[in-house]
Amino acid sequence: MSNLRRIIWLSSYPKSGNTWMRSLLAHYFMPKGKAPDINNLREFTTADVRQDFFDAANGGPFRGKDMQEWMQVRTKALRLIAGAKPNFHFVKTHCQPIKLFGQPVIPPEVTAGAIYILRNPFDLAPSFARHQSCDIDTAIDRMANPDAIMGTPTGIIDLLGRWDDHIDRWTNAPGLKKRVIRYEDMLAKPGPEMRALIGHYLGQDVDAPKLAHAIKSTEFSKMKKQEEEKGFTERPEGMQSFFAKGTSGVWREDLTPAQVGRIRKEFLPTLEKYYPELLDETAAFAKAH
Repeated sequence: MSNLRRIIWLSSYPKSGNTWMRSLLAHYFMPKGKAPDINNLREFTTADVRQDFFDAANGGPFRGKDMQEWMQVRTKALRLIAGAKPNFHFVKTHCQPIKLFGQPVIPPEVTAGAIYILRNPFDLAPSFARHQSCDIDTAIDRMANPDAIMGTPTGIIDLLGRWDDHIDRWTNAPGLKKRVIRYEDMLAKPGPEMRALIGHYLGQDVDAPKLAHAIKSTEFSKMKKQEEEKGFTERPEGMQSFFAKGTSGVWREDLTPAQVGRIRKEFLPTLEKYYPELLDETAAFAKAH
């Protein structure tokens, strides 16, 4: 098979804006009126948890019993995903770029680059709690657990680990052409962020009207309305609503001072690097109790 370095990973910790980014790119790159709704994003992007690719790679229905069985099939499944389209294409992942059983979870042989999206952990925690159908303290436990995973009922795994390790390993992955985007910056200035992504990172001329249309078409209120009217196939079982608030700063209402203090304690070096503007306020908030 020819060169399979075609995957541009859309990588993030869960609930960091991956679905929005996929929708934005779909509305920008697909012909007007052809962009999929939230339930058909696989028409534009795919994901590394696709059951059909694992079944094909396995030579029959994949039912993994443990992490080793998942890794035995994963690399072949990713080669099939990479070869599914003739040119560069986007693939969603929540996995860390580490090695397991001597094999890379994100193989260089299929990788062209990555767009990494991060979100501040104070807003992430309540959103992740809704995603996991657990309370916020349990969500923080999972964000701070180096062995944290998610997965499908058939044994296809999302290798999450800690929130800070996830960021560190993606942003410092050697030899990886990457673009790092904060969710908060996308919310505040989607136009400049997307122009930089399309123009500088992807190396394409930016079509301003198309970009404006893509941004307008993927406003949070519209995506939330789609979910209310049609449901959302990617919403985890037990989760009431995937699209909840879609803003930054919700931690001020959703978290207790103790929870803010705990997040600061767990992730301070990463906060200092990526969210210095939150340090003073969260320190004062944490002392309020």
